[in-house]
Amino acid sequence: MTGKRDYYEALGVSRSASPDEIRNAFRALAKQYHPDVAEESGTEERFKEINEAYAVLSDAERKAAYDRFGHEGLRGMDIDFDFGFSDIFEGLFGFGMGGRQRRNAPRRGTDLRYDLTLSFEEAVFGIEKEITFSRQAVCSICQGSGAEPGTSPIRCETCNGTGEVRQMRQTFLGSMVSVAPCQNCGGRGQTITTPCKNCSGRGLERKQVKKVIAVPGGVDEGTQIRLAGEGEPGVNGGPPGNMYVVIHAKPHRFFQRRNDDVLLELAINIAQATLGADITVPTLEGDETLTIPSGTQPGKILRLRGKGIPRLNRSSRGDQLVILSVEIPRTLDSEQREIMERLAESLGTEVRPRERGFFDTLKDILGGLTD
Repeated sequence: MTGKRDYYEALGVSRSASPDEIRNAFRALAKQYHPDVAEESGTEERFKEINEAYAVLSDAERKAAYDRFGHEGLRGMDIDFDFGFSDIFEGLFGFGMGGRQRRNAPRRGTDLRYDLTLSFEEAVFGIEKEITFSRQAVCSICQGSGAEPGTSPIRCETCNGTGEVRQMRQTFLGSMVSVAPCQNCGGRGQTITTPCKNCSGRGLERKQVKKVIAVPGGVDEGTQIRLAGEGEPGVNGGPPGNMYVVIHAKPHRFFQRRNDDVLLELAINIAQATLGADITVPTLEGDETLTIPSGTQPGKILRLRGKGIPRLNRSSRGDQLVILSVEIPRTLDSEQREIMERLAESLGTEVRPRERGFFDTLKDILGGLTD
């Protein structure tokens, strides 16, 4: 791409030109240098230069690469300078340039989506699941030709097998040719006199497909798994599309997920909070012993390291965060009441406002969690 003229200079605009200014400059130059209109020699090369400059500067991604690195920044980018101008020109003026448009070119098939609902544990640890979905497939009877076996498609008489119909139009640039898909054959260039009974001439039939997919551990709500080539078949020999499996995870009765950590709210009694205790708590992989420090306050968060969610495509795991609440008994027997009354007498009746309230504790839980 070295040795080329600066694209801004080719269109006669500044580097700060707006998209409208670039488009207007292109229109004016296209009218001036179109080979069917201009009389002086050398206009064809100038016309190609204008086309190439506009193909780059009218596209935000290409323009950004060119602004930063010049012509070298466009290396490896898919820019069809030979055919791209017909599409641009048709979009601006409403007609084509007479160049052959590739209406029968191979086209990639449509992507499909499958929504897969998993239990909380399946999303955490991963699982193999069989899914069943329907998609188009090449007709098993006509092998995609659309014609009944024993017959063949014939060349379309309307477009003479080209798949497109051309019409001459007079414009301010001179004589232009508009090109449109042939209505008789739908742009295929062939017509089917005896359609296949199985697919009604479409060449495709809908089939049920079963696939076993491996769901990795650590997937979350909305995670997508791509099954390459499992979408709809391509057109005119193009590659098939992909299947995207979108994961949905059911909520758990006790656990809640926070990124790669698992939250568990646990109620302890007033004696355990006051004196401390070793208690048994559930985790994703069974029960674990957890030590409650003496004097534990409501909202205290204890961490079980490595007991959370496996990190997707990594060997590490998050933690389990146990959020403690203190459960106050609603009823007491006579012995318990006597003990509490003696405790109340010992503690006295003094009360004091807290510097931090409930919403601060909630912010800790949902925001920056600390040990």
